Amino acid sequence: MPKVAIIVGSDSDKELSDAAASTLKEFGVECEQRTLSAHRNLKDLTQYVEATDAHVFICIAGLAAALPGVVAAQTIKPVIGVPKEVKLGGIDSLLSIVQMPTGVPVATVAIDGAKNAALLAVEMLALSDKQLSERLIEYRRKRAQS
Repeated sequence: MPKVAIIVGSDSDKELSDAAASTLKEFGVECEQRTLSAHRNLKDLTQYVEATDAHVFICIAGLAAALPGVVAAQTIKPVIGVPKEVKLGGIDSLLSIVQMPTGVPVATVAIDGAKNAALLAVEMLALSDKQLSERLIEYRRKRAQS
């Protein structure tokens, strides 16, 4: 059963999706990667969001960057948006994701910040998982030493 669902709107976002998945796997967190566009596959996206047993969503999107907001509108589970640099240095994607209306929040990380999105998902999951919390503490300790 995946604990984190990583959704990209296009196969061109796979590199960032793989970076997030790799980070999650370092912590032993299960994940599932899907390509489902908010514009081209809305019905499939909706069905997936409703059916998945994931606890957290990571949505990677560029250009119009609607994907994280569309997912957030369909669930009460945490959604982390990763703006992708496609045009305008990624600022267009960042602003599309971060400017969600009140009541439909999306946590947003830096442009191309897939690894930080994965770490934020780990932090969320660690709130109710002592072993994961200990792994995160050890990760931070090692980072501080390097």
